[in-house]
Amino acid sequence: MAPTTGTLAITGDDDADLLLNTDPLSLLVGMLLDQQVPMEWAFKGPATLVQRLGFADGRLDAAAIADMDPEAFLEACRAKPAIHRFPKSMAGRIQDLCRHLVDHHGGDAADVWTGAADGADLSKRLRALPGYGAEKTSIFVAILAKRMDHRPDGWEAAAGPFADDVPRSVADIDGPESLATVRAWKKAQKAAGKSKQD
Repeated sequence: MAPTTGTLAITGDDDADLLLNTDPLSLLVGMLLDQQVPMEWAFKGPATLVQRLGFADGRLDAAAIADMDPEAFLEACRAKPAIHRFPKSMAGRIQDLCRHLVDHHGGDAADVWTGAADGADLSKRLRALPGYGAEKTSIFVAILAKRMDHRPDGWEAAAGPFADDVPRSVADIDGPESLATVRAWKKAQKAAGKSKQD
């Protein structure tokens, strides 16, 4: 059963955060967008798309996005304010993600984790998603565990260093204070020549 609500609070917009915490596809898309832009910008993208695409139930629809004309979808992504600094490549990745969800999960984003047998299987299913590399996969496992209360056996191994209590990623953010803490930690790591995983 998919979690009905989580505790992720990152965008500074209550409605955008609520969408992330209640719509599994929005959470996947937000994580997909989380590179080369500020976290708040990335995770606000799904709410922007819901608004621009006019989905009746206020949630993203994998099948509808997968079937959209790529140019029309790109326009929704790049209209100002754009959902990402590279809207064209991200529009393509989002549509690829949605097609994968339709083809392999019946269009149900939550099935990626609710259908996983354990942490290792969850990691494998996430890695199969377009745009999800090793680090993104580990962080998403940590988001599910820390913010969505979804902890399959072996999730800590699948999340790697992101499973610990160090405020190192979006998985550790539940409000403005923790966002500032994570940002300061990342800045210190960068200054020391270290990565988020060190």
